[in-house]
Amino acid sequence: MNFTTNSPDLVAARADTRPHAIVIGAGFGGLAAAIRLGAKGYRVTLFDKLDGPGGRGYTYRQDGFTFDAGPTIITAPFIFEELWKLCGKTMSDHVELRSIDPFYKIRFDDGTVFEATADLDAMRAQIARFEPADLAGFDRYMRASEAIYDEAFTKLVDQPFHELTTLFKSAPELIKLGGFRTVYNKVSQFFSNEQLRIAFSFHPLLIGGNPFTTTSYYCLIAHLERSFGVHYAMGGTGALVRGMVDLIEGQGNQLVFGAEVDEITTNNGRATGIRLTSGETIPADLVVSNADLGWTHTRLLRATPRKVWTDEKIARADYSMSLFVWYFGTNRTYEDCYQHTMVLGPRYRELLDDIFRHKHLADDFSLYLHRPTANDPSLAPAGCDAFYVLAPVPHLDSGVDWATYAEIYRQKIEKRLQETMLPGLKEAIISSHMLTPQDFQDRLLSTKGAAFGMEPKLFQSAWFRPHNISSDVSGLYFVGAGTHPGAGLPGVVSSAKVIDRLIPHATAWAKAAL
Repeated sequence: MNFTTNSPDLVAARADTRPHAIVIGAGFGGLAAAIRLGAKGYRVTLFDKLDGPGGRGYTYRQDGFTFDAGPTIITAPFIFEELWKLCGKTMSDHVELRSIDPFYKIRFDDGTVFEATADLDAMRAQIARFEPADLAGFDRYMRASEAIYDEAFTKLVDQPFHELTTLFKSAPELIKLGGFRTVYNKVSQFFSNEQLRIAFSFHPLLIGGNPFTTTSYYCLIAHLERSFGVHYAMGGTGALVRGMVDLIEGQGNQLVFGAEVDEITTNNGRATGIRLTSGETIPADLVVSNADLGWTHTRLLRATPRKVWTDEKIARADYSMSLFVWYFGTNRTYEDCYQHTMVLGPRYRELLDDIFRHKHLADDFSLYLHRPTANDPSLAPAGCDAFYVLAPVPHLDSGVDWATYAEIYRQKIEKRLQETMLPGLKEAIISSHMLTPQDFQDRLLSTKGAAFGMEPKLFQSAWFRPHNISSDVSGLYFVGAGTHPGAGLPGVVSSAKVIDRLIPHATAWAKAAL
């Protein structure tokens, strides 16, 4: 629902005597937090500057096409199903998830293709095609991935990490599993073939990490994919967003769009509510920020003294890469194009060095091409296809003037896709929209235009990442990609479960406030 802060619905909600929780940002983390707070008995009001929900999972609609702005792959449906159960409902009654196998295809620059699939025999056959000597390594890698998953995901993904005791308890096992290694380094212990090393190490890029610096805990993704599958929400990821919005409204709680938060108000070191850019102040018993963590600290808490996450510390952090995303529709279908395809360029390590270390926008690129109409033709007019293509690029420290360079870069990507995957593309395009690093900063209020917050390196993960409970302000909590456990749908939705463990039931909160 979209209404102003003085609408009858919101005014009536203020008469509710339940403890009031404000959530800033309607991304997946904020939506999940609102659902969990509602289940705990809080009156919840969620504010977002955009004109609709989703954040990075926003939905664009134009020219008869529906484009998911961000996430397209769902790897842990049980994390979402739990939210429906909290509301006494069944997710499958409201959102249809369709399993996809192969999960995705990887097209290397020489034209060879690797298909990631749940069928282990098929995987072994493909590995034998690339390097027969790596077959034993594949089996050992899958066992290693499962061991990391059992420790880093099953035991720790939804556990608070604001106390050093949690780190000390988990450290011995995590060290044993090789968390001090990088993803690429860990994968290279099992595979000698370079293309296989790439195929099993690129995953951190989906959550803003460099495979050459991201902790090897993220090798758990291989086990996660094969245990629970890769899924697509019919109607697009936006259908999942709409389902979560329905849960919030079904709890009698409110979402307010087109309302940008200017400041988190505090008194004596405690969060007291928010002030909107309109000047209106809304009081609250607690505040949850799903906004970018750098923005939250340096902008929304600009008037609040901070000893831990100071402006200087925020500035010193290493941030993820950004993204250039081109959404486009065609007046024909491309039946030979799979739903999820990684279209890799001629360089791997060198390209990632350009993006992450040198902050240099190179002439070559690797791409993720998404064709949702392969499974869901409802997202495009009859006889048409909807696409988005994503290129990892440096964040705004690169100095690129995207206002002038975006169209040039789009044309380069168009040429590459026409040469490799989509013949005749230039003549087939009938709808187009772009998202650049500048948009991540201006539209999504992301520090440096980074797409995933702080880079998920070892010493920017778990206890070393901004905690889910503020170190500087009482009654303030954080969810989303910038806090523990990190980016990606399983991470941001799990961050709401972390604060669920930290925030008491509304009745207990009310008694404590007396």
